[in-house]
Amino acid sequence: MRVSVGSLTDLPDGQGVRVESSGHRVAVFRLGDAVYAIGDRCSHAEASLAEGEVFDTDVECPRHGSEFSLLTGEPDSFPATRPVPTYEIEVVDGEVFLELEPIEENA
Repeated sequence: MRVSVGSLTDLPDGQGVRVESSGHRVAVFRLGDAVYAIGDRCSHAEASLAEGEVFDTDVECPRHGSEFSLLTGEPDSFPATRPVPTYEIEVVDGEVFLELEPIEENA
């Protein structure tokens, strides 16, 4: 499923924005003209990665300082040891789209 995140120019450069859609909580980051999307929950303590500080192509968890690669979702430092998911992003005519697979909730 393709979800619009909004205009590229509306995303703050060097900061995260949390997007919730189809059962996903995603942190979207714009670094210049590049846009990255990873799971918003730190795999160590479930803090919002969208609220973290960005260093190059890593984001630091605001709770315990683990850094995650915006490219791979892999943790680059402890205490996190498990990766967060990454999501495909496409920019078309200045609009940012996120590719998501719907999560079905158990009834």
